Amino acid sequence: MRSFITLIICMACFLPVRGGAEEIIQKGELLSLQRCIEIGLMKNPTIMAAKGTIGVNESLVGQAKSNYYPQVSWTGGYSRILPVSGRSFTGTQGGTFGTGDQGTSSSSSAFDQYTTSFSLSQLIYDFGKTSTQVQISRLNTDASRSTFENTSEQVILSVKQTYYAVLQAKYNKLVLADTVKQTEQHLEQAKGFYEVGTKPKFDVIKAEVDVSNAKLNLIKAENDFRIAVVNLNNAMGIPDAPDYTLDENLSFEKYGTTFEEALSKAYENRPDLKSIVAQRQAAEVGIDSAKTGYYPLLTGNASYNWAGERIDQMDHGWNVGAVISFPIFSGFLTKYQVQQARANLNVLKANEESLRQTVFLEVQQAYLTLRAAEEAIPTAKLGVGQAQENLDIANGRYAAGVGNPVEVTDAEVSLANARLQYIQALYADKVAQANLEKAMGMR
Repeated sequence: MRSFITLIICMACFLPVRGGAEEIIQKGELLSLQRCIEIGLMKNPTIMAAKGTIGVNESLVGQAKSNYYPQVSWTGGYSRILPVSGRSFTGTQGGTFGTGDQGTSSSSSAFDQYTTSFSLSQLIYDFGKTSTQVQISRLNTDASRSTFENTSEQVILSVKQTYYAVLQAKYNKLVLADTVKQTEQHLEQAKGFYEVGTKPKFDVIKAEVDVSNAKLNLIKAENDFRIAVVNLNNAMGIPDAPDYTLDENLSFEKYGTTFEEALSKAYENRPDLKSIVAQRQAAEVGIDSAKTGYYPLLTGNASYNWAGERIDQMDHGWNVGAVISFPIFSGFLTKYQVQQARANLNVLKANEESLRQTVFLEVQQAYLTLRAAEEAIPTAKLGVGQAQENLDIANGRYAAGVGNPVEVTDAEVSLANARLQYIQALYADKVAQANLEKAMGMR
């Protein structure tokens, strides 16, 4: 599953972030949960941002490696030179000062000077400074990859939550539409009884009020459904998606795992935990990198030079050598850089422990919430059956002339609430499963 999701994300890297929604989703298309997740991983902009961060850190690895290679450069120059004229003069004591002949002045005419050179510099040894920087950059890249995985899991969770919210809103709308039909049927029944004189006008007015209330609830449910669709579109990264339908699946299936298994998987799989571990390892290497400021730097260099007053008649020469640079005193800079690196390591160690405790808490909460949701479903289902039976009895009593409209209204409301609670229980179970999978670092 993880490799499949990674393939989807890699494919997304070659697609524009903002493509036409019709290119991704066809109007009227039936979307499964898996299809919605695929779209979210391709189009959600947070995925693109996290992918870009990986590219940044991979480039930093290449930058750190650049010190392993020779540095070659070419320079060329042209100058027009007028030498400073030399003069001599007699001092107050008769002494003569100057650079030219006594009592005379000399000057030279301006001339051109052309220069060009190739130079090469190669790091010979830096006591591990470059190698530690490369290692730090690689660990930071690993951390960014784990952060990318965590971002992907956040997108998947968001898609799952909004997907199930759309299904819940749709089922709620259907329940309330049925309630409107029931109240309208009861209204027709009350009118019929009133017209033949077996029921008072109160029953008709009461039934009309019930119809109005049911229609108001349906209007709200329809708006909730539209909002749920908007949220799903946003989670998928396609706010202007065309109309589509969802594969309806709110069926109950018990999730088979123990708390110990869930916690073990979380410590093993959580990408945010892997990310901070990589950051902590980079900080450990960072201490060694800071210490290299105490050590000398040995480089080799060579150059070949040309110079002359005419570009076609230049003299040439070369030089080869090595330079060792030893930091004798830098104002305690290296000392405080080492202190900073150690303090940064301590911060990351504390953050790692804090995250481990957060992982434990999230898994525990998600697991307990899931178990509670699973226990609530049979009770909610039983409540629907009982409420339906109660409504049948109330309708039968009213039709027989021994019941009253209040009983029927109460029974209709009880049935609607029971059905809504059952849908809520199914939705809560699906979301709890998604939250537990997210807490375990699974997809």
